[in-house]
Amino acid sequence: MDGRTRLGSFLRARRSQLRPEDVGIPTYGERRRVPGLRREELAMLAGVSTSYYTRLEQGQSLSASPEVLDAIAGALRLDEAGRRHLHDLGRVDRQRPRGRRPAPERVTEATRQLLEALDHVPAIVLGRRSDALAWNRLGHALFAGHLDPGAPDLPARRPNMARLLFLDPHVRDLYADWPSRARAVVANLRLVAARHPEDMALHALLGELSAKSAEFASMWAEHRVKPCTVGAYEMRHPLVGPLTVMLQTLSTGPGPNVVVATTEAGSPARAALALLAQATGEATTRPGLSPGAAWKRPRTHQGGAERTT
Repeated sequence: MDGRTRLGSFLRARRSQLRPEDVGIPTYGERRRVPGLRREELAMLAGVSTSYYTRLEQGQSLSASPEVLDAIAGALRLDEAGRRHLHDLGRVDRQRPRGRRPAPERVTEATRQLLEALDHVPAIVLGRRSDALAWNRLGHALFAGHLDPGAPDLPARRPNMARLLFLDPHVRDLYADWPSRARAVVANLRLVAARHPEDMALHALLGELSAKSAEFASMWAEHRVKPCTVGAYEMRHPLVGPLTVMLQTLSTGPGPNVVVATTEAGSPARAALALLAQATGEATTRPGLSPGAAWKRPRTHQGGAERTT
């Protein structure tokens, strides 16, 4: 799917999600054959001709000016993330050459020092494709304790957290409200895919998830876009039980991000993390004791590491 096709798909999906009453268009009780706004209604709201807007949706127009994209974003009632995403999709003529291999993502020494400083909270370093590039002891124990703790250091076995969320039953069971977490991950991947149209490994991952998970394919088709910056999630950890964490993304500039899981002071969740820290600490000092064993139930592990390019 090229940039123009992605732009058209996004416009059609978001137009179908707007009701006439949402934007003040009277319907006078008429029955509509398709959901959402009609093309001519959206074009009117954006102040462009219906024929021009139709060409954009059908991928027949090479690109749109920033002013037109802003007008369409306003008509679609997009938030700031959605507006930026629309601009990314509209810059077809300025995309980098196809097939160019992005530089490998690496964890800098500064980021490794940050992981050490965050030893008391779960932390994980994620690349743009959601690859786990590094994690601290608690991050591994909270998010993927059934996997080899050294997996992020091995490119051929590096876990991909989006893949695990949809295809690994252990990780899926971690979230009491799995659909909410899944939609957040998909919405963030939408943003990343538009920013990096040349990343073939990323688009291969999206194709794999669409083929193997009907739920991912359905969520992807919604064209929701939102960065994963902060969100509260109730987790059900196999070692320490239920706990509510605040997942926050710490941006360190261009490159991988650090995701930390924080808890409220004095809360049962804070006590659960302390218990998890104690259990993982014992596992590193006592031979034969593996906290990850509690993760491993008699279920088929369908996740896996993404092959790096």
